[in-house]
Amino acid sequence: MEILVQILKLLAGIGLFLFAMYLLETSLKNLSGRRFKRFLHRISKTKIGAVTGGAIATGLLQSSSMVSLMVLAFVGTGVFTMRSAFAIILGTNLGTTLDSWLVVFFGFKLNIEIISYPAVFAGGIMLMLFGKRKSLKYLAYFLLGFGLLFISIPFIRTAMETELREFDLSNYAHMSLAVFLLIGFIITVVVQSSSVTMVLTLSALHAGVIEFTPAAAIVLGSETGTTIKVLLTAIGGNASKKRVVFGNLIVNLTMTVIVFILLRPIIALIVDVFGIKDPMIGLVTFSTLINLMIILVFLPFLNLFARLLEKLFKDSDGSAAVFIERASIEDTEASLDLFRRETGYFIYNSMLFNLSLFEIEISAVQNNAEHDELNRKKGFLTKTTEEKYEFMKQWQGEIQLFYLKLRKKAQGEQSNDLNQLISAVRNSLYSVKGINDISGNIFELKRSSKDIKYEFFMRHKEAIGKLYNQLLGYLENPTKGSYSELQYMFNDTRNKYTSGLNDFYKEAQQKHIEDLDMTTVINFNRELFSSNKAILLAVKDFLLDEKEAKDFD
Repeated sequence: MEILVQILKLLAGIGLFLFAMYLLETSLKNLSGRRFKRFLHRISKTKIGAVTGGAIATGLLQSSSMVSLMVLAFVGTGVFTMRSAFAIILGTNLGTTLDSWLVVFFGFKLNIEIISYPAVFAGGIMLMLFGKRKSLKYLAYFLLGFGLLFISIPFIRTAMETELREFDLSNYAHMSLAVFLLIGFIITVVVQSSSVTMVLTLSALHAGVIEFTPAAAIVLGSETGTTIKVLLTAIGGNASKKRVVFGNLIVNLTMTVIVFILLRPIIALIVDVFGIKDPMIGLVTFSTLINLMIILVFLPFLNLFARLLEKLFKDSDGSAAVFIERASIEDTEASLDLFRRETGYFIYNSMLFNLSLFEIEISAVQNNAEHDELNRKKGFLTKTTEEKYEFMKQWQGEIQLFYLKLRKKAQGEQSNDLNQLISAVRNSLYSVKGINDISGNIFELKRSSKDIKYEFFMRHKEAIGKLYNQLLGYLENPTKGSYSELQYMFNDTRNKYTSGLNDFYKEAQQKHIEDLDMTTVINFNRELFSSNKAILLAVKDFLLDEKEAKDFD
């Protein structure tokens, strides 16, 4: 029973540590905001500056993963070059060792719990009283994260000491260092934090149940394990993201092999040459030293390494567009045809996005076999709502860039067709934005315990299904989407916006409804109408000829 209690205490300590890291990461990310991004952008103009910026940012924000993910987002939008981004991530590996120095001194050498308790108290009180004020809320998160971080360490330390005190190390002395390397990798992959691996290893060292050399092998394994989280985010991303992430993985794997071969000489350097006899300080020194080695070895070859990665991952790898991806604008007519197909596909997926937020299955309305197969290959339907929205924005950007190139070649009627198609794309994304903006209202209404709100939502959901069923049918068979039918649908949508709201007002007069509920309904109704209007205009621009489209407007 005592063993079970200590295991649960260890797990609780790890969970508390991870939660504390999350609070610190969230608070510092939101408190730093635009200044942090501008700092990274300014300092990344040189390789040395980028490495330094990555180290400083990670040291301040306490999360190499957060900085790496933010850098990847910048790479994806073209803010950073691949070389600058890679140099920053090299710096984050060094910056994360600051956590280890703080933990070893404040978590093991000093009793900082006396400060941690008031920090948690102040953070909790601040969150309760001022949680609605953004800056104070994240300041409260910081205090809670700081306090819980150092409260969690004794949980881990005492549980490890109790469990490991009974171990007979002679049974494990024969184990290969490769086993300890693998242990460090697995722990870091499972908990997604090299800091947790470091705390566990320091606890084992503190209890005297593991020697310096195997402890160093565990930490070395965590260096590669920590890249897995960022690696997963690049799957399905654009080529620039893949270059940075896989480059980082290659660097870490290479250095892990080299350092593992030279592990005993490096340990001797720390103990005999540097004169560090305390194994805990020696372990943190080892972590810092190998990350410095990574920078010194790879930084001089960064440009050469970048060119190699550019050959491995072509720019088309992460393209959201399908039909215009490899189109040549020299053949204007063929490019215009591909642009039309891309537009139709974009409108189709815009409708899928909107339907998914209303939890209306595509099988319940019209579907397109070709587009569904493309979505399966792209993994569009398996993405989260946020990922789908970001994907749609990237896709619209690619279409817009192709439009700017093609319009230089298009003339006369081709130019008019091209302008109508890009208008359809813009209206489609506007429709998506409108539904995305009221996703919170949709969630609230469809789960409301109040009949008046729930029934209001269900009426609109049914109307959305019918509207999109017709529009998708027109996309599938354009000859059905005549001017008069689209005009009738537009007028019907506008009338339903007014009548739906009037009906709700009448019901609200007879039943008790809160002011906030009324605001939710009004906002939902307005944005839904704007979204429906935009998708109708998109289909109009896609289907009608120039004269009919102008008359419609």
